[in-house]
Amino acid sequence: MRNLPIYIFIFLSISCARKNNTQLASSVNIKNDSNEKLLDRVQKETFNYFWEGGEPISGAARERIHMDNIYPYHDKDIVTSGGTGFGILATIVAIERGFIKRNEGFDRLSKLTNWLTSAERFHGAWSHWLLPSGKAMPFSKFDDGGDLVETAYLAQGLITASQYFKSGNNEEKELASKMEDLWRGIDWQWYTNGEKVLFWHWSPEYGWKMNFRVRGYNECLIMYILAASSPDHSIDPSVFHEGYMRNGEILSDRIYYGYKTILDHYDTDDKAVGPLFWAHYSYLGLNPHDLKDKYADYWMLNQNHALIHYQHCVTNPNHYKGYSDKCWGLTSSYSITGYAGHCPEEDLGVISPTAALSSFPYTPVESMRFLKFLYEEQDSLLGEYGPYDAFSFDADWNLPRYLAIDQLPIPIMIENYRSGLIWNLFMSSPEIQKGLDKLGFNYKKHS
Repeated sequence: MRNLPIYIFIFLSISCARKNNTQLASSVNIKNDSNEKLLDRVQKETFNYFWEGGEPISGAARERIHMDNIYPYHDKDIVTSGGTGFGILATIVAIERGFIKRNEGFDRLSKLTNWLTSAERFHGAWSHWLLPSGKAMPFSKFDDGGDLVETAYLAQGLITASQYFKSGNNEEKELASKMEDLWRGIDWQWYTNGEKVLFWHWSPEYGWKMNFRVRGYNECLIMYILAASSPDHSIDPSVFHEGYMRNGEILSDRIYYGYKTILDHYDTDDKAVGPLFWAHYSYLGLNPHDLKDKYADYWMLNQNHALIHYQHCVTNPNHYKGYSDKCWGLTSSYSITGYAGHCPEEDLGVISPTAALSSFPYTPVESMRFLKFLYEEQDSLLGEYGPYDAFSFDADWNLPRYLAIDQLPIPIMIENYRSGLIWNLFMSSPEIQKGLDKLGFNYKKHS
């Protein structure tokens, strides 16, 4: 990026690509019968990661499912709190799409809610990993207590499901009330540790030893919005503005592949944009359309983020085999030597299908092209629960393995592209609207 002549060349070429891409998006109607059936298929397959592949005692989402039955990290029945929140959202999608019956979804979420009520919590927050018994499972040596970020993803699911069931029959209303009680019990104030910022972790044994203050920009915007929205444990707006938004220092004027980054993804000159899950996790329920504050237009932020990844793979500066306009998308996922946070500056030649597929709202033409590439031109990258987690044509590498936090955003974000279902439900919460107002957001109100 510091080589000016090369940068100017790239900027000019990408500017042309942007113009052509805009023309393509406006002239191609991807909503035809064939494409709709393909969207149905990938949504149903990826949802089944939670529905069929979930842990049977709790009803929660397994952290990972390896179809080769090799689990080098931990037992296959470890569940993830954040991934379970995604599973709740995917279940609502499945009911509305007719993949399962409403009473079946209700029964599963009732079982899960009862389990979450009895599971171990830390000032209202769940741990990142839990055992089927509900006891916390350490994610790392000092991370054996509350994980506020993963808890936020779970709360996002509970709030949305509560909005979905609250106007139903008496049993559904009771479930909605239980879900409300669970998220209301999260003590966001505790996780400020007396400072104007939210901390990621707290442990009853190690306290604040991990010392991770959550500052933006990253995948954690939803955590601050929920903390401001809490009816009983709400944070002061200064925690958001001074902590996450860093008193405005989060603003960025960087241009990467011809697109503005808008907010500072990294605080170093040699990095510009993070992995694509940053444009997904907080926006499963939070609708970025017309969402603005004094820092950003969040639709433009996320769309530019996705288009930067797309253009990076099209330009392919590292000359990796297989990268193209139909094979693109980098995010945190399994990788050739373990797990990695793939992004343009840390590009290892690994494509993660969730990156492009969960970006459907932002890049429908480009994402559809990738989806058709997977399902019509490949036969080794797909399994029982949809596309496997990651692959590399350059290294001739792929494994028949899945991760909850990669697989489950796919059916949700595709549904948000198709109908806006989850966005509409989450944004209809009166508490969420109060929180957004409190933090100074402008947004489209839902009822």
